Amino acid sequence: MLYWLANLSDGGDVFNLFRYITFRAGAAFFTALIFGFLFGRPLIDILRRKQGKGQPIRSDGPQTHFAKAGTPTMGGLLILSAMLFSTLLWARLDNGYIWITLGVTYGYALIGFADDYAKVTKQNVKGVSSRTRMLLGLALAAVAAVAASWLHPADLSNRLALPIFKDVLINLSYFFIPFGMVVIVGAANAVNLTDGLDGLAIMPAMIAAGTLGAIAYVVGRVDFTNYLGVHFVPGTGELLVFTAALIGGGLGFLWYNAPPAAVFMGDTGSLALGGALGAIAVCTKHELVLAIVGGLFVVEALSVIIQVAYFKRTGKRVFLMAPIHHHFEKKGWAEPQIVIRFWIISLILALIGLATLKIR
Repeated sequence: MLYWLANLSDGGDVFNLFRYITFRAGAAFFTALIFGFLFGRPLIDILRRKQGKGQPIRSDGPQTHFAKAGTPTMGGLLILSAMLFSTLLWARLDNGYIWITLGVTYGYALIGFADDYAKVTKQNVKGVSSRTRMLLGLALAAVAAVAASWLHPADLSNRLALPIFKDVLINLSYFFIPFGMVVIVGAANAVNLTDGLDGLAIMPAMIAAGTLGAIAYVVGRVDFTNYLGVHFVPGTGELLVFTAALIGGGLGFLWYNAPPAAVFMGDTGSLALGGALGAIAVCTKHELVLAIVGGLFVVEALSVIIQVAYFKRTGKRVFLMAPIHHHFEKKGWAEPQIVIRFWIISLILALIGLATLKIR
């Protein structure tokens, strides 16, 4: 919104700063961060009063988790409020990619909120049925994929770009829509599965968002894309403002979610953040790079798929418990040890993802 102040500039005054995506991204980060610090404690107090017993704890989970009983959930509302306020304030609101990403993020947030609300009110780990959640998520993802294909340049629309073989474009035609749906839905559910320990999901989500934000900025500038040999997707640079707001809001949340957590993100936050990552990847034509940058989320999701499939076939388990972070808990790793090591892995994967921009 404040971008329009640039119209007051004669080219040599402070209003000219509002033209620059990097300036507005920095401002979006600090706006969301301050928002999180200001409203975090009041929101947690409200959630604690409203929820009473807080998020129900799985009876078959690690024994250490029973000490967390009574911790309120839906803390993702803090991240989402900070993101929305900051993005609307600093992003160009005439940018279609911003609205696609916002639509996916807050659409999934509503699904997650309904699930969290059902769990808290019923004091049962089973919230909204997985079938309902999946159908709603697929519908949102379908709309986003169609919208992205309309906005993409004609030579990129409905095509899959490869991260290393940069001259190769695979024409998916109408299959691009279901492919984009899989990317968005898969990312949303993978982040949701990762959100099982204090601080485990939010830091990798911020790292992935920062990486995708940098990629969005690069592919949105023709000078950078010519130098790096990647595909130019005009308009995507504005997504850097959104990801900066996500990181700022995420840090504000992490202040209260760091072990021992004063509040849980809940499905409200995890589904929304995962959906946002998937939407950005589809918008920037870096769907396959997301699998690298968000590799930790991929492993978490695969561990569940492998566990369920193997158990149905043999009656035995591959992991002591899935998702895989619970496996390490069962092996005796301390929660902070798992969280910090997974953060390190996420950072390494993000650097590998960024390196694909330079590899020719």
